[in-house]
Amino acid sequence: MPKRDYFSTVMENAARQRGRPAHEPDAITRRFVEVMAGVALPQAEIAAVIGVTEPTLRRHYRCELNRGTARVEAKLVTNLLTIANGTGGTALKAIIFALQCRFGWSKYSPPPPR
Repeated sequence: MPKRDYFSTVMENAARQRGRPAHEPDAITRRFVEVMAGVALPQAEIAAVIGVTEPTLRRHYRCELNRGTARVEAKLVTNLLTIANGTGGTALKAIIFALQCRFGWSKYSPPPPR
C-alpha cells in the first residue's frame, strides 16, 4: 500500500465540494411539479417528493407552480360557472359567491352612486 503524503491528502479534501450538490431540474421533474401543483398539492409536499427544500422548489420551478395553480383556478371557476348557469338555490348561491369573490360585491357595501 503506497504511503500518501500530507500535502496530497489536504489538496484532495480541498477539491471536494461541501454541502449538497446543486439541484438541476429536468423536463420530467418540471412536468411532475406542474401536474402536482395542478391538483392543488401543497408546495411542501411537492418539495418533499422531489427531494428539495421549498425555497429551492420555488426558485427552480416558479413557472410550473404558477401554471399549475392557474389551471386549478380555471377548473374551479369553470365548475362554479356551470353550477351558476343552473336553476334553483344552489345556482343562486354559486352566483352570489362568484360575484363576491371575483367582482368584490358585498351586501354590506353602499349602493353605487346614481
